[in-house]
Amino acid sequence: MTSEGIASNLVPDFGRYGIFCPLHAQDTREQADVAAEIEGMGYGTLWVGNSTIDNAMPLLGATQHMVIGTAIQSIWRLPAQETAFRLDALESVYPGRFQLGLGVSHPQAAADYRRPYSAMVEYLDILDGCPTSVPPLRRTLAALGPRMLRLARDRSAGAMPYLVTTEQVAHAREALGDGPVLSPELGVVLESDPERARTLAREAVSFYLGLTNYRKSWLRGGFTEDDMSNGGSDRLIDALFAWGSEQDISARIHAFFDAGADHLALQVFDGSGPGHLPRRGWERVSEMLSLG
Repeated sequence: MTSEGIASNLVPDFGRYGIFCPLHAQDTREQADVAAEIEGMGYGTLWVGNSTIDNAMPLLGATQHMVIGTAIQSIWRLPAQETAFRLDALESVYPGRFQLGLGVSHPQAAADYRRPYSAMVEYLDILDGCPTSVPPLRRTLAALGPRMLRLARDRSAGAMPYLVTTEQVAHAREALGDGPVLSPELGVVLESDPERARTLAREAVSFYLGLTNYRKSWLRGGFTEDDMSNGGSDRLIDALFAWGSEQDISARIHAFFDAGADHLALQVFDGSGPGHLPRRGWERVSEMLSLG
């Protein structure tokens, strides 16, 4: 299939809600089972954390209609030419069901990290120029800062910001304008006890507190260096995660939509522990949102 065969004028239908879930700790068979399970709960998209396009084929094969997206494929992990070639192969079998999420990662996590904005522009240029090109509407950028948000607006389907507040969603919507799809991640902690909820949230965010681009994002959002110390202040944690009663969690979800989100990638934490997927948590959230 050439680029003419890709549905370049259409963004896949993400649905209103998706699940963000890293699956690299599971074998291929379990990953496929998880994808089918999530689809059965009524979610429209599975965003696979810390992934590349290579992770998508078995997940697409295990599901019928759900969109599979990378969240996020680092541009340093797979060359643009290879990405375009592999998307063409996916599209020939599962047309219109894959979304390429791209990001620049962080200097602490990518040995080749350099001039991130220019590197992303170059990557998109190569995608555009490949014989099996990746149309703009079939890619989404992990945009946090103003320049990357404008790039997402102009050269992709939209933005998928991670670890952002309601106010930052509103700012992203303003930067993108009305057309592009805004699909922020939102952490959902299924715990009503404040101390326990914040403990689970701090466990989830601890790795990211030391990453440059998130720290810059939070500083732009009005937080201070002190907010990022000692596991994150209550103020930061409460702004980044939805927790509490079902009513509390629903209110935060609706606040993201009111701020301009089109789709939410929900990352659920239910106390299952490291290495254990929050299956019951996904089910509870599905029931809460009446997805089934």
